[in-house]
Amino acid sequence: MTDADTMGRRERKKAATRKAISDAATALFLERGFDKVSIREIAEKADVSPTTVFAHFPQKEALVFDEDDDQREQLVAAVRDRPTGTTITRALRDYFASELANTAPEHDDETVRRFMTFIDETPALADYAQRMWVRHEDALAAAIGGEFGLAEPSAEIRAYARFVIQIQLLVLGSPDPIPVLDAAFRVLDAGWVHYAKQL
Repeated sequence: MTDADTMGRRERKKAATRKAISDAATALFLERGFDKVSIREIAEKADVSPTTVFAHFPQKEALVFDEDDDQREQLVAAVRDRPTGTTITRALRDYFASELANTAPEHDDETVRRFMTFIDETPALADYAQRMWVRHEDALAAAIGGEFGLAEPSAEIRAYARFVIQIQLLVLGSPDPIPVLDAAFRVLDAGWVHYAKQL
């Protein structure tokens, strides 16, 4: 077995443990409320030690958003690694559509709505989510600015990144997401095409 195989297995095990902890925490939070669940209880449900929980999640709020870093990287990669000839808007629309398709079998509409309501009604989680979306927005704006050789994204690029993030939130709460996704990106693209021609 090579070092790469060992490393790959270790990373898979680490990811599986992280997901098990997050799933256990989310189930307990939805059942009893965020503030009424302890880290020890989460550790017991996930069959790990409290130390392992903190090794994967430095703060309690992060337990609910276990894919935060991956989502941000994938959002940036959708722009950075898009096929030649594909516009930024099209690449982002296709990325969101792909995410919807991958999420659909795992979570039905009612589960997603319940999860979003839970976040909105829990002040600590709503605040964490807001900061998370800002990090995503900043990363996306920087990636788009880089595509045009800008050291810092322009005000227009920052606005575009904000709108893209808002589309994602809009779609998450929709019972029929693809038509909403397509409509939102059509509206966004009209302004973006005009601006991009000036760069």
